[in-house]
Amino acid sequence: MNQRSIIITVAFIISTLSSYAQKNTVEVHTINRTVTTSLNKYYVSNKTPLTPLHFIKLPIGSIKPKGWILKYLELQRDGLTGQLGEISAWLDKKNNAWFSGNGEGDHGWEEVPYWLKGYGDLGYILKDEKIIAETKLWLEKVFQSQKADGYFGPRIIEKDHQNNNDGSTPDLWPNMIMLWCMQSYYEYSNDARVIPFMKKYFKWQTTVPDEKLLKLYWENSRGGDNLFSIYWLYNRTGDKWLLDLANKIHRNTADWTQKNKLPNWHNVNIAQCFREPATYYMQSKDSSFLYATYNDFNLVRNLYGQVPGGMFGADENARVGYDDPHQAVETCGMVEQMSSDEILTAITGDPLWADNCEDVAFNTYPVAFMPDFKALRYLTAPNMVISDSKNHSPGLQNEGPFLMMNPFSSRCCQHNHAQGWPYYAEHLWMATPDNGIAAILYNSSEVTAKVGKGNTVTLKQTTNYPFEESIKIEVNTTGTAEFPLYLRIPGWCNNASASVNGIKQDVKPGGGSYLCINNKWKQGDIIVLSLPMQIEVKEWVKNKNSVSVNYGPLTLSLKIKEAYKKMDSKETAIYDSKWRPDADQSNWPSYEIYPAGLWNYGLALTNNSLEDQFTIVKKDWPLTNYPFTLEAVPITVKVKGKLIPWWTLDKYGLCDVLPQSPVSTVTKEEEIELVPMGAARLRISSFPVVK
Repeated sequence: MNQRSIIITVAFIISTLSSYAQKNTVEVHTINRTVTTSLNKYYVSNKTPLTPLHFIKLPIGSIKPKGWILKYLELQRDGLTGQLGEISAWLDKKNNAWFSGNGEGDHGWEEVPYWLKGYGDLGYILKDEKIIAETKLWLEKVFQSQKADGYFGPRIIEKDHQNNNDGSTPDLWPNMIMLWCMQSYYEYSNDARVIPFMKKYFKWQTTVPDEKLLKLYWENSRGGDNLFSIYWLYNRTGDKWLLDLANKIHRNTADWTQKNKLPNWHNVNIAQCFREPATYYMQSKDSSFLYATYNDFNLVRNLYGQVPGGMFGADENARVGYDDPHQAVETCGMVEQMSSDEILTAITGDPLWADNCEDVAFNTYPVAFMPDFKALRYLTAPNMVISDSKNHSPGLQNEGPFLMMNPFSSRCCQHNHAQGWPYYAEHLWMATPDNGIAAILYNSSEVTAKVGKGNTVTLKQTTNYPFEESIKIEVNTTGTAEFPLYLRIPGWCNNASASVNGIKQDVKPGGGSYLCINNKWKQGDIIVLSLPMQIEVKEWVKNKNSVSVNYGPLTLSLKIKEAYKKMDSKETAIYDSKWRPDADQSNWPSYEIYPAGLWNYGLALTNNSLEDQFTIVKKDWPLTNYPFTLEAVPITVKVKGKLIPWWTLDKYGLCDVLPQSPVSTVTKEEEIELVPMGAARLRISSFPVVK
């Protein structure tokens, strides 16, 4: 044997031994839930007697977004979120009750904390010093506003005799939002003032009699946000009296546990408040509270959510008989649903909630904005073929020009939208009770966390998900770090696979589970998760036997050519006392969007295999790193369809209700193009099926 042959043989033996050794150190198995018998040593989780969390949120700054989600956050910074002070009179510091330092002023309700909730987190994530400094200016005034009795902020008094509020107790709803701002600030800064500030405020809440606590509509519906903050503080102090206060807040919050009945049908309340029973379950340990959250979620979707995109029709309330896909939902509702999904993932460990978060984030939420993030619309629907400035009530419950892209429209969504993408980015990765780390929501990012026996590791995730199937994770560590890595397997994926350092692991996880990989990780280790996507057709039997088409986590919509009309202030009458009259509208244009092509198609489906009926076309990734436009979206799908001539606009100017499928039509069969729903600002996402 010559020298070259010897070298090759030795190299082969070393490679084989290395592979054998790795196969014996890597342990891979599938689980439905993380085990909660241990407690994470490095991150704040639930203290006893609260039930353990399945996943633990990492402090802000632990996760660095990359890829398209970083691009989206940068657009937010440069767009409406980052520059809202230029146009919003509610953010005017002059005579602002949130900025006065004593709670006094002529304006100051939910708008400032709504905006600050996302604005501050955006700054912390991007490490943007300008945003962080502005956030601190507002929070300093909040600190200053705390009274001797513990109350802080504006003292907004409303009388509601019907609900036993005589006007002596201030509205606590805006304070609930500001507490979340304080919590994020503490996670970022460790400012020692936050804990006593919150304790003092909650001590004040203990002095409010039950008959005067949480009696106004918004605070009564949304008491779960107050409850969440109490548990956040308890997990940092262990003060038992906080649990007594939690019981008090729960019993005075609207009852979201009634079977087949909700306290009210407001879309944002539903998306935000249905999680309250599950939150209280952590203390009560009564499984009926946990089931109530699932029941509420399923109830509203059974009645008003027989549509794609993760949401439901309630514009602004869900109404009997108004369940067609042209019914819309507020942008506020979208971001609150995503936040609820993220919280419930931690509480329950159920992959369902992360799946739904992605459904909303990828399919419904992106098109609520113009691509430059400088204008949004109040209402968005799965079937939406016009986005104009007209009043479409009572087809939509809200009266007003709420379908147009407008930076000066409603007071809630323009401020509250700020939390959507920052909160999503903060939950891409989470810690686990066994000192591991979990990839919960997939997107390019880096996470730095303590794991195992105290090792600090950085995991770099590279992917164009949800537009591609492969997710690469690279390990960066000093020495060897032994810890479990959890990978969520979405419910739609039944053929997932994973490799470690090029070696495919002999495990086939089912959809709606987690792949747990235990290993002694070292610098440069690479994990590749494959989530094969395929075309699936979902039938909505309760909505005229319509169908929607999915490709992995993406729902597809008809590609409708969009014609934009730039509006001026005279046409839209957008300025009033609630928005700054000196705003430069040339920097903040409003738009109407009209269809520049036909939209009234049904799908001509057959009994043949879906692969034979749908043609997937993949394009290059956009240079802008922004995939949510018709021009840039990297995936399109071709399928046969037919025009349905009598399916037109209804008398309210909306896409008419779906015809009952199957539809008979003699029009010619033709090829139509579908695009991801999240790139289609005009769209048909629920299709009739034609014979």
